[in-house]
Amino acid sequence: MSLRPPHAHLRLEGWDRPADPEDHALLALCVGPTLDVGCGPGRLTEALAERGHVVLGIDVIRGAVGRTRGRGGAALRRDVFEPIPGEGRWETALLADGNIGIGGDPAALLTRLREVLDPRGRIVAEVAPPGTTHHDGSATLHWQAQQHVIRWSVVGIDAVEALAGRIGLAIVDRIHVGARWAVVLEGAVT
Repeated sequence: MSLRPPHAHLRLEGWDRPADPEDHALLALCVGPTLDVGCGPGRLTEALAERGHVVLGIDVIRGAVGRTRGRGGAALRRDVFEPIPGEGRWETALLADGNIGIGGDPAALLTRLREVLDPRGRIVAEVAPPGTTHHDGSATLHWQAQQHVIRWSVVGIDAVEALAGRIGLAIVDRIHVGARWAVVLEGAVT
């Protein structure tokens, strides 16, 4: 039996498509200026802009940021734990496609997003389905000919309430559309 945490393979090419109806159901939870954390090739950044949102995508993959910009979206090559333009003024932080796992420490990520958000802001986080065991490990991001190994976690809908509660956030909405699950988290920003 291996004690090594699981390793995921994330293929960004699979996210380089137009936003679909399930994506739009998730985007309907976003309000005001939105930070798309881990924007990848920008399908959601583009769709939010088309909905009239001020939106900034951030990602650590140079080529993915370039693709987002090529779609007409605003994007920066930036780690979410580095300074972000407009800190304290974003109304929504979007963590789609399981990006609540960025950095391998979901509590640290959610705490960081509380710093980035306006005090009345919200986090829209797509999570894994019921019955998924929470685990921390790593993932390899595949984009075109590049590979990047990152710290990564998987958080299921069953575990997100306890996780959020530990850092002063509460679930104010849940959605299940198709095979996707998401929550809206809100709380007082310190």
